[in-house]
Amino acid sequence: MRVSFIKMHGLGNDFVVLDAREDALPDISRKMAARIADRREGIGCDQLIVLERSESAAFLMRIFNADGGEVEACGNASRAVALLHGEAATVETAGGNISLEPTAGGASVDMGSPRFDWDAIPLAYAVDTAAMPVAWEPLQQPMAVNIGNPHAVFFVDDADAIDLTALGPLIENDPLFPERINVNVASLVGENHLKLHVWERGAGLTRACGTGACATAVAAIRKAVAQSPVTVTLPGGDLTIEWKSGGTIRMTGPAAEAFRGTFEWDDYA
Repeated sequence: MRVSFIKMHGLGNDFVVLDAREDALPDISRKMAARIADRREGIGCDQLIVLERSESAAFLMRIFNADGGEVEACGNASRAVALLHGEAATVETAGGNISLEPTAGGASVDMGSPRFDWDAIPLAYAVDTAAMPVAWEPLQQPMAVNIGNPHAVFFVDDADAIDLTALGPLIENDPLFPERINVNVASLVGENHLKLHVWERGAGLTRACGTGACATAVAAIRKAVAQSPVTVTLPGGDLTIEWKSGGTIRMTGPAAEAFRGTFEWDDYA
């Protein structure tokens, strides 16, 4: 079976999108998702995105990380999908429904409300999520936030000085995080302006992470080191995050289509 795909990216965080809203596809296994994502023997991407029919929204967006694991949310992919869809829509995800709207050169996405309760992250045991009493070498007392998926946010003097390739896997797979964790390391570089590096669970060090930018901006606002709107600079570029306590998070930034192609389903099944 010959299947069409669309290659897209948001600030260099790249996706293979399969649009199965009209013509359903067979179910995708973890092994198949990882094969498609492989950059040497597959199409290559950080996340595989599958669009399907939904009973509660315009459509369902399923998200598979590069290791094949299915996850709840992806902010950059949400902007890319908004660009592809071409109009405002409510989209179902495993992390809850989100609202998206294309803009000039990108999209604005309502990512829903952040969650801070320890069992909503989730953590292995009850702990103060505003300043968790844990540390991994120079990274100490992170704030835990769930933005449809789990994040630990560390604030440091210089985000560029932290070796996330070494510390990221240790934190991601710590028993404290039963569903693993996305690791965010940020520093304040200007008024309401953060620099951010993200180790993404199941994907590794990434050029951009939309939910990570949301989690980090929310953490900075809660800690009173920044006020909304917050500019978050990632290696791939800038995102603007708006949030007020008790409200939902709005993320705005660019997205783009790179190319389209086809592949033989059985080559990856």
